[in-house]
Amino acid sequence: MSDRKQQLLGATCRVIARDGIRGLRVENVAAEAGVSTALIYYHFGDRAGLLAHAMRHVNARAESYARAEEGRSGRERLALQVLGEFQDDDLVRENSAVWGEVRGAAVFDEALRPVVADATARWVADLAEYIDQGKTDGSIADEVDPHGVAVRLTAFVEGLSNRWLSQLMSTDDVRDHLLRVLDRELACVGDNP
Repeated sequence: MSDRKQQLLGATCRVIARDGIRGLRVENVAAEAGVSTALIYYHFGDRAGLLAHAMRHVNARAESYARAEEGRSGRERLALQVLGEFQDDDLVRENSAVWGEVRGAAVFDEALRPVVADATARWVADLAEYIDQGKTDGSIADEVDPHGVAVRLTAFVEGLSNRWLSQLMSTDDVRDHLLRVLDRELACVGDNP
């Protein structure tokens, strides 16, 4: 992707994080990026195209800071992946705000639902893959349902994200709750009360 497109998508994410989806206007993005609206229309076609590209941009950025490296157990990779969603970093907060806005807007905007559904399905599949790896390497109990746990974890992360962004919870508190939920979700079936 060209540097110019990266610049425009970064500006789009800043506008969404600051003003919300309802505040996303091509004119606002152009002002944020210091370019003409014609350039945005040239690269992305329309507001919907800009938004779809922005979501792919957010997902790519998240992969750069939340993806757990090879060479670790499945349990470790799973923990690092979900904990990576909560960092005291402006880019991580911006990504989380953009995602929250798009998820919320998809309730009312049917055109956003496929974007949200696709990204969520990929996220669930990634987490389920780490759980499968953990079952193979022995770091996660065989009885654990990879898909079910991945669905619950992503929903939990989404809920915590709103509280974290609203500063109702600190990063440390969110991470502590995540680790407790991971321990409970990944325990052997007979070990949970």
